[in-house]
Amino acid sequence: MKIVHAAKFYPPVRGGMETVIGDLCDGTAGEWDVRVVAANDAPRTVRERCGGVDVVRCASYGLPVSVPLCPALPWHLWTAQADCVVLHEPNPIAGSALWLHTPARRLVVWHHSDLLRPWWALPTYSRIVQRMLYRRADCVIVSSPALAAESALVQCARRIAVIPFGIDVERYRRSDPERQARVDAIRARIPGPRLLFVGRLVYYKGLNVLLDAARNWPGTIVIAGDGPLEPALRAQASALGVADRVQFVGRVADADLPAYYQACDAFVLPSIARTEAFGVVQVEAMAAGLPVVSTSLPTGVPWVNQHGVSGLVVEPGDAPSLGDALRRLAGDRDLRERLADGARRRADALFSRQRMIHVFRDVIEAAVRSPERLDDQLAQMAVQ
Repeated sequence: MKIVHAAKFYPPVRGGMETVIGDLCDGTAGEWDVRVVAANDAPRTVRERCGGVDVVRCASYGLPVSVPLCPALPWHLWTAQADCVVLHEPNPIAGSALWLHTPARRLVVWHHSDLLRPWWALPTYSRIVQRMLYRRADCVIVSSPALAAESALVQCARRIAVIPFGIDVERYRRSDPERQARVDAIRARIPGPRLLFVGRLVYYKGLNVLLDAARNWPGTIVIAGDGPLEPALRAQASALGVADRVQFVGRVADADLPAYYQACDAFVLPSIARTEAFGVVQVEAMAAGLPVVSTSLPTGVPWVNQHGVSGLVVEPGDAPSLGDALRRLAGDRDLRERLADGARRRADALFSRQRMIHVFRDVIEAAVRSPERLDDQLAQMAVQ
C-alpha cells in the first residue's frame, strides 16, 4: 500500500506531533510504501530518504503565527500517488490543499488538537475547511476519549478511532551502570524529595500556579525546560521566597531525560489551558514509575493520568488545591507507592509505542482494503 502523511513538520524537527508522526512512519515503513509531505524550515525543497520513509520537505518562506508558508506543498500533495492520505491536524496549508483535492480514494485525519490560533483561522479554516474534511474522512483519529467527546470538530466525523499516543516505555525504566551514574549525580546535587516538571516555559503550562503552591512540597521542584517565561518565573520564585527550593535546569538533552525521571519522586503537569491536549510527559513519568499530579482540563490530560489510579488530579489554575495534592503526596508513602504502581501498569497497557503503531496499522488496513469492515474494526478497538 502507498500511504502519504500530510504533516506540518517531520523529524528531526522536535515536537510532540512530529515525534508521533515519525514513530508511525518508521513503524509501518517495513510493510507499506510510506511518504511524508511536510514543510521545510528553509526556503528550499528537499527530497530525502529517512530510514524507510520518503520525505519531501517543501520550501517555507516564514512561519507567521505558527503556520508555515509553503506555496509548493499543495502541488506535492496533489501529485502524490497514494491509496490513503493521512492528514495530521491542525495543518491549515495541507488541510486546505486536501479540501480542494485529495489524491487518494481514502482519507484519514489524525486530530492532534483543536485549532486555537491564529484567531482568524477559527471562523475560516476551522469552521469551513476542517468541518468538511472531517465529514468526508473515512475516519478521524484522536489520542483520547476525552478529546473525542469535547471537540465539536471531531464530532463532525463519520467515524472516530481512539489511538493513545505511545512511547518507548522501556526507555524510561531501563537501568544500567551509565544510567545509574546519571541518576546518582542528579540526586547528589538536588535535595529530595524531588518533584519534576518537564516542558516549555510558556503560559499554558501553569508554572506560575505551581510556584504559588511550591511551599507545600517539602523538597525541591525541578523545572526542566526553557522558554520565554523563565525570567518572570525566576522573579516570582524569588518574590515568594522559594527560589532556593526551585531549580531551573534548562532544556535537558534527550539522552539525559530518562535519568531525571528516575531520579525524582513525583511528577507535576499544572497546565491551565486546552492547548495541553494530552501531555505525553505524563506518560514518560508514568513509564518511569512516578505518580503524577495534573489538572482536570477538558482534554485528554486527566484521562491519561487518572485520579486515584496513576496520580492526583486538581482544578486548573487552583494553587491551594495543587498545594494540597502536593502535600498529600509528599506525606503519604503508601499513596505514592500505590499510585506509582498504577502509573506503570497504565503506561504498559495503553501508552506503548508498539500498541500505537499496531492499532494505527489496523485502522489504515481496514480503511483501504476492507472499508465495509471499518465500523466493526473500530468497535473492537474501543478504548474507555
